[in-house]
Amino acid sequence: MAENDTMPTLPKKCGPYISSVTSHGMNLVIRGIVLFFIGVFLALVLNLLQIQRNVTLFPPDVITSIFSSAWWVPPCCGTASAVIGLLYPCMDRHLGEPHKFKREWSSVMRCVAVFVGINHASAKVDFANNIQLSLTLAALSIGLWWTFDRSRSGFGLGVGIAFLATLVSQLLVYNGVYQYTSPDFLYVRSWLPCIFFAGGITMGNIGRQLAMYECKVIAEKSHED
Repeated sequence: MAENDTMPTLPKKCGPYISSVTSHGMNLVIRGIVLFFIGVFLALVLNLLQIQRNVTLFPPDVITSIFSSAWWVPPCCGTASAVIGLLYPCMDRHLGEPHKFKREWSSVMRCVAVFVGINHASAKVDFANNIQLSLTLAALSIGLWWTFDRSRSGFGLGVGIAFLATLVSQLLVYNGVYQYTSPDFLYVRSWLPCIFFAGGITMGNIGRQLAMYECKVIAEKSHED
Protein backbone atom coordinates (compact mmCIF):
# COMPACT_ATOMS: atom_id res chain seq x y z
CA MET A 1 0.00 0.00 0.00
CA ALA A 2 2.82 2.37 0.92
CA GLU A 3 4.55 1.56 -2.34
CA ASN A 4 1.43 2.46 -4.36
CA ASP A 5 1.14 5.75 -2.50
CA THR A 6 4.64 6.85 -3.49
CA MET A 7 4.57 5.91 -7.17
CA PRO A 8 2.42 8.82 -8.52
CA THR A 9 4.73 11.40 -6.93
CA LEU A 10 7.97 10.10 -8.45
CA PRO A 11 8.09 12.45 -11.48
CA LYS A 12 7.93 15.40 -9.11
CA LYS A 13 10.80 14.20 -6.94
CA CYS A 14 14.54 14.17 -7.20
CA GLY A 15 16.46 16.91 -8.87
CA PRO A 16 19.16 15.77 -11.27
CA TYR A 17 21.88 18.19 -10.14
CA ILE A 18 21.20 19.24 -6.54
CA SER A 19 19.78 16.81 -4.01
CA SER A 20 17.59 19.49 -2.42
CA VAL A 21 15.85 20.24 -5.74
CA THR A 22 12.68 18.17 -5.82
CA SER A 23 10.26 19.75 -8.31
CA HIS A 24 10.18 18.88 -11.99
CA GLY A 25 9.72 22.57 -12.79
CA MET A 26 12.96 23.45 -11.00
CA ASN A 27 14.72 20.68 -12.91
CA LEU A 28 13.57 22.29 -16.16
CA VAL A 29 14.92 25.65 -14.99
CA ILE A 30 18.30 24.13 -14.10
CA ARG A 31 18.51 22.34 -17.43
CA GLY A 32 17.58 25.54 -19.22
CA ILE A 33 20.30 27.48 -17.41
CA VAL A 34 22.92 24.82 -18.23
CA LEU A 35 21.87 24.84 -21.88
CA PHE A 36 21.91 28.65 -21.95
CA PHE A 37 25.53 28.87 -20.80
CA ILE A 38 26.58 26.10 -23.17
CA GLY A 39 24.99 28.06 -26.01
CA VAL A 40 26.71 31.29 -24.93
CA PHE A 41 30.10 29.56 -24.79
CA LEU A 42 29.69 27.94 -28.21
CA ALA A 43 28.48 31.24 -29.69
CA LEU A 44 31.60 33.05 -28.49
CA VAL A 45 33.95 30.34 -29.76
CA LEU A 46 32.25 29.87 -33.13
CA ASN A 47 31.82 33.59 -33.72
CA LEU A 48 35.54 34.04 -33.14
CA LEU A 49 36.20 31.54 -35.93
CA GLN A 50 33.88 33.42 -38.29
CA ILE A 51 35.40 36.83 -37.51
CA GLN A 52 38.92 35.50 -38.03
CA ARG A 53 37.88 34.57 -41.57
CA ASN A 54 36.00 37.89 -42.01
CA VAL A 55 32.78 36.01 -42.67
CA THR A 56 30.80 38.18 -40.25
CA LEU A 57 31.08 41.95 -40.00
CA PHE A 58 29.47 44.04 -37.26
CA PRO A 59 29.15 47.82 -37.33
CA PRO A 60 31.84 49.50 -35.16
CA ASP A 61 29.29 51.05 -32.82
CA VAL A 62 28.00 47.66 -31.64
CA ILE A 63 31.36 45.96 -31.12
CA THR A 64 31.50 45.62 -27.35
CA SER A 65 32.87 42.18 -26.48
CA ILE A 66 36.37 40.79 -26.40
CA PHE A 67 35.48 38.55 -29.32
CA SER A 68 34.45 41.52 -31.48
CA SER A 69 30.84 40.39 -31.42
CA ALA A 70 27.66 42.39 -30.87
CA TRP A 71 26.64 42.13 -27.23
CA TRP A 72 23.27 40.55 -28.01
CA VAL A 73 24.61 37.61 -30.03
CA PRO A 74 25.73 35.32 -27.14
CA PRO A 75 22.54 35.84 -25.07
CA CYS A 76 20.37 35.19 -28.14
CA CYS A 77 22.31 32.04 -28.97
CA GLY A 78 22.11 30.93 -25.34
CA THR A 79 18.35 31.45 -25.26
CA ALA A 80 17.91 29.57 -28.54
CA SER A 81 20.09 26.74 -27.20
CA ALA A 82 17.97 26.47 -24.06
CA VAL A 83 14.73 26.37 -26.07
CA ILE A 84 16.10 23.78 -28.50
CA GLY A 85 17.62 21.64 -25.75
CA LEU A 86 14.33 21.54 -23.85
CA LEU A 87 12.22 21.10 -26.97
CA TYR A 88 13.91 17.94 -28.24
CA PRO A 89 13.15 15.67 -25.22
CA CYS A 90 9.69 17.24 -24.96
CA MET A 91 8.99 16.35 -28.59
CA ASP A 92 10.27 12.81 -28.00
CA ARG A 93 7.80 12.36 -25.16
CA HIS A 94 4.96 13.92 -27.17
CA LEU A 95 5.54 11.59 -30.10
CA GLY A 96 6.02 8.58 -27.85
CA GLU A 97 9.40 7.87 -29.43
CA PRO A 98 12.05 7.94 -26.69
CA HIS A 99 15.46 8.59 -28.18
CA LYS A 100 17.83 5.74 -27.28
CA PHE A 101 20.51 6.01 -29.96
CA LYS A 102 24.00 6.56 -28.51
CA ARG A 103 22.80 7.94 -25.21
CA GLU A 104 26.04 8.60 -23.36
CA TRP A 105 28.04 11.73 -22.64
CA SER A 106 31.03 10.58 -24.68
CA SER A 107 28.81 10.49 -27.78
CA VAL A 108 27.42 13.94 -26.98
CA MET A 109 30.93 15.35 -26.64
CA ARG A 110 31.90 13.85 -29.98
CA CYS A 111 28.82 15.45 -31.51
CA VAL A 112 29.88 18.85 -30.13
CA ALA A 113 33.38 18.31 -31.51
CA VAL A 114 32.03 17.47 -34.97
CA PHE A 115 29.77 20.55 -34.88
CA VAL A 116 32.72 22.77 -34.01
CA GLY A 117 34.67 21.06 -36.80
CA ILE A 118 31.92 21.85 -39.32
CA ASN A 119 32.03 25.50 -38.27
CA HIS A 120 35.80 25.46 -38.49
CA ALA A 121 35.59 24.08 -42.02
CA SER A 122 33.18 26.83 -43.05
CA ALA A 123 35.55 29.48 -41.73
CA LYS A 124 38.98 28.08 -42.54
CA VAL A 125 38.84 25.71 -45.51
CA ASP A 126 39.06 27.29 -48.94
CA PHE A 127 36.55 25.93 -51.46
CA ALA A 128 36.39 26.59 -55.18
CA ASN A 129 32.96 28.26 -54.86
CA ASN A 130 30.03 28.70 -52.49
CA ILE A 131 28.08 25.86 -54.09
CA GLN A 132 30.86 23.39 -53.31
CA LEU A 133 31.08 24.73 -49.76
CA SER A 134 27.31 24.49 -49.26
CA LEU A 135 27.12 20.93 -50.59
CA THR A 136 30.05 19.83 -48.44
CA LEU A 137 28.58 21.34 -45.28
CA ALA A 138 25.17 19.88 -46.11
CA ALA A 139 26.71 16.41 -46.37
CA LEU A 140 28.63 16.89 -43.11
CA SER A 141 25.52 18.15 -41.30
CA ILE A 142 23.39 15.23 -42.45
CA GLY A 143 26.26 12.93 -41.52
CA LEU A 144 26.25 14.44 -38.03
CA TRP A 145 22.52 13.72 -37.71
CA TRP A 146 22.97 10.15 -38.98
CA THR A 147 25.91 9.48 -36.66
CA PHE A 148 24.53 10.96 -33.44
CA ASP A 149 20.74 11.15 -33.81
CA ARG A 150 18.91 9.20 -36.56
CA SER A 151 15.46 10.17 -35.21
CA ARG A 152 12.69 11.55 -37.39
CA SER A 153 11.82 14.14 -34.77
CA GLY A 154 15.45 15.25 -34.59
CA PHE A 155 15.69 15.64 -38.36
CA GLY A 156 12.37 17.50 -38.60
CA LEU A 157 13.23 19.88 -35.77
CA GLY A 158 16.68 20.45 -37.27
CA VAL A 159 15.18 21.43 -40.62
CA GLY A 160 12.66 23.73 -38.93
CA ILE A 161 15.36 25.36 -36.82
CA ALA A 162 17.56 25.87 -39.89
CA PHE A 163 14.70 27.53 -41.78
CA LEU A 164 13.68 29.86 -38.94
CA ALA A 165 17.26 30.79 -38.02
CA THR A 166 18.12 31.56 -41.65
CA LEU A 167 14.99 33.70 -41.97
CA VAL A 168 15.88 35.65 -38.82
CA SER A 169 19.43 36.13 -40.12
CA GLN A 170 18.07 37.53 -43.38
CA LEU A 171 15.84 39.97 -41.52
CA LEU A 172 18.71 41.16 -39.31
CA VAL A 173 21.04 41.66 -42.26
CA TYR A 174 18.31 43.38 -44.27
CA ASN A 175 17.79 45.86 -41.42
CA GLY A 176 21.52 46.57 -41.17
CA VAL A 177 22.12 45.00 -37.77
CA TYR A 178 25.13 43.15 -39.19
CA GLN A 179 26.29 41.76 -42.50
CA TYR A 180 28.04 38.82 -44.12
CA THR A 181 30.93 39.23 -46.49
CA SER A 182 30.08 38.13 -50.05
CA PRO A 183 26.48 36.99 -49.42
CA ASP A 184 25.27 34.67 -52.17
CA PHE A 185 21.75 33.77 -50.97
CA LEU A 186 19.73 37.00 -50.81
CA TYR A 187 21.43 38.73 -47.84
CA VAL A 188 23.21 35.76 -46.19
CA ARG A 189 25.59 32.95 -47.00
CA SER A 190 24.02 29.90 -48.62
CA TRP A 191 25.68 27.46 -46.23
CA LEU A 192 24.16 29.00 -43.09
CA PRO A 193 21.18 26.59 -42.98
CA CYS A 194 23.64 23.69 -42.75
CA ILE A 195 25.32 25.29 -39.73
CA PHE A 196 21.97 25.97 -38.06
CA PHE A 197 20.80 22.42 -38.76
CA ALA A 198 23.95 20.93 -37.22
CA GLY A 199 23.65 23.29 -34.25
CA GLY A 200 20.06 22.22 -33.63
CA ILE A 201 21.03 18.54 -33.66
CA THR A 202 23.94 19.21 -31.30
CA MET A 203 21.94 21.19 -28.73
CA GLY A 204 19.11 18.66 -29.02
CA ASN A 205 21.47 15.85 -28.10
CA ILE A 206 22.77 17.79 -25.11
CA GLY A 207 19.22 18.52 -23.99
CA ARG A 208 18.22 14.88 -24.38
CA GLN A 209 21.20 13.74 -22.36
CA LEU A 210 20.40 16.15 -19.53
CA ALA A 211 16.78 14.97 -19.55
CA MET A 212 17.87 11.33 -19.50
CA TYR A 213 20.11 12.04 -16.52
CA GLU A 214 17.07 13.34 -14.66
CA CYS A 215 15.18 10.14 -15.50
CA LYS A 216 18.08 8.03 -14.23
CA VAL A 217 18.08 9.84 -10.91
CA ILE A 218 14.30 9.40 -10.66
CA ALA A 219 14.70 5.66 -11.22
CA GLU A 220 17.47 5.44 -8.62
CA LYS A 221 15.42 7.36 -6.09
CA SER A 222 12.38 5.15 -6.66
CA HIS A 223 14.52 2.04 -6.23
CA GLU A 224 15.90 3.36 -2.94
CA ASP A 225 12.41 4.23 -1.71
